[in-house]
Amino acid sequence: MLSVSKILNFNNVTFKHIQELRNFTTKTKNVKDIAYQYMQRSKMPTMHFQKSLPRLPIPELINTRDRYLNALRPLLTNDQYAEAVKRTNEFVSKEGTVLQSKLIAKDKANKHTSYISEYWCDLYLRDRVPLPINYNPLLVFQNDTKQEYNNQLIRTANLLVSSVRFMLSLREQILEPEVYHMQPKKSNTPLFKTITGLLPESLSWYGAYLFKAFPLDMSQFSGLFNATRIPMLNKDKIYKNPSCNHVVVQKNGNFYVFDVLDSDGNLLLPSEILANLSKILNDNTPKAEYPLGVLTTQNRDEWAKQRIHLEEIGNHDVLRKIDTAIFNLVLDDISIEDNKHKILTQFLHADGTNRWFDKSFSLIVTKDGVAGINFEHSWGDGVAVLRFFQDIYAETITKPFVSPDMKPSSNNITVQKLEFILDDKSKSFVDKAKKEYNDWCNSLSIDYILYEGLTKGACKRFKVSPDCIMQLGFQAAYHLIKGKFVGTYESCSTSAFKHGRTETMRPCTDRTKVFCERLHSNNSSKQELRAIMQECSSNHSELVKQAAMGQGFDRHMFALMKIAEDNNMPRPELYDSYEYKYLNKSILSTSTLSAPSVLAGGFGPVVKEGFGIA
Repeated sequence: MLSVSKILNFNNVTFKHIQELRNFTTKTKNVKDIAYQYMQRSKMPTMHFQKSLPRLPIPELINTRDRYLNALRPLLTNDQYAEAVKRTNEFVSKEGTVLQSKLIAKDKANKHTSYISEYWCDLYLRDRVPLPINYNPLLVFQNDTKQEYNNQLIRTANLLVSSVRFMLSLREQILEPEVYHMQPKKSNTPLFKTITGLLPESLSWYGAYLFKAFPLDMSQFSGLFNATRIPMLNKDKIYKNPSCNHVVVQKNGNFYVFDVLDSDGNLLLPSEILANLSKILNDNTPKAEYPLGVLTTQNRDEWAKQRIHLEEIGNHDVLRKIDTAIFNLVLDDISIEDNKHKILTQFLHADGTNRWFDKSFSLIVTKDGVAGINFEHSWGDGVAVLRFFQDIYAETITKPFVSPDMKPSSNNITVQKLEFILDDKSKSFVDKAKKEYNDWCNSLSIDYILYEGLTKGACKRFKVSPDCIMQLGFQAAYHLIKGKFVGTYESCSTSAFKHGRTETMRPCTDRTKVFCERLHSNNSSKQELRAIMQECSSNHSELVKQAAMGQGFDRHMFALMKIAEDNNMPRPELYDSYEYKYLNKSILSTSTLSAPSVLAGGFGPVVKEGFGIA
């Protein structure tokens, strides 16, 4: 039995420890509520499903042959198609069989990843064409529902706070795992989270599958922050440094940095974020005479040589500040004024003088508060970017941390303007890049159509796929203009698999060709056209399903070609054939994106005479 003195002593010690713990918490959180630090505090770890995700399947060689030939048929004459069939069958019976066995062996030896992941990233990093227009896509947020929150400073501050809260949740592995729910009302529930959360990581995916829910690969999410693509001769590299706590800010071609986390790793208070941004927006430094950001618009080898020179004359440290920043924040001195054409040009390419296209992503906010993202594509695809995009938009319009009447704080203002050393040679780089980029952007035609007469709901009432109807429209329009059918690319995510990237879905089919020809010949009744349209829709949906399940043919054939290179084998004749090159010259490059938070999205054409259709 404890004596009174021991009880008192125990209580004193306990109280002392509690007080010390409180003091420690207060000190480490710097009076910042822990709930403020994180956007989400999921009980289920972010990567809970990652270990048990299914692996991306390698399709059967015979199935790939058949799917490839089906995609070729509407593009070729009868003679060309007969030649293609002969060449493809020879490939399958000879080199293809050997390459398939080597690909399967390599895949079995690398069970931690997918057979396409390394090859696909390598494809991006080896390409020497400039990033803007060719690769970097754009996503533009809907405006804030409260007009006073569309002020450039207020909106930027709120987006920045929410972005860092998202990042901290990801770092702490308390960001909700990304899951595709087939029947959200039944599976997107507390019961689903409880049951799957209790399962071991090695079994968790199977538990989700029983709910008809499909966890998605989240390996790309780490590429969002503290990362950049660095130009190198022949092949670029991705550089990450998650230990850094600053963002880089561009304004008028000038660069600034400031810490958004304090020395204990905690997010600054909203008033402190506001103060740092206010200091930058109120800085009267004139437009940069030689804005180095325009160099990121260059051919990658050209930019690599220029960057080496910049480092040699003393700019290594300032360039590393840009490389290691959490992300790039761009403050544009231009107003959109509800001009949708200006939105697309501004967020896709602009004039390059206030951009750094190499960063994993740039968050761009115009003078009148229109905000969006331009992202580098080698590190990841739309799944990670769209999740981030949707989450921060939802938070900024429902519970913003910065209000129009908030006063900036005087604490934790760490803004520094980055100063570059420039010689005549580096100045000439900038002048040359500005001229070439301006000429290139002027050669690009951007347009849009806003039509609300046909909706997803209407398509479903007629029992046709909305995506198919859009793709039929693209095929019919091109056929009407050019009188022919061409290689068409539609991106399809394979993120339901471990380290899945994308697969190509081929929307130009035998059935769409028949539909377009009948439509333009005026020889068919509406009933006949509707019957063909139904066939197009069924076929389209099946092709989408195949692609999403890793049963397309494009990535498989690409991987077989890379296996030949890896093993110093002769390049198969098939890959240099007319038909293979014609199919893979994507005159129509398309992608579908639908989310309430998205005002606009897009990307450039991938060939000079092509179309990039979002």
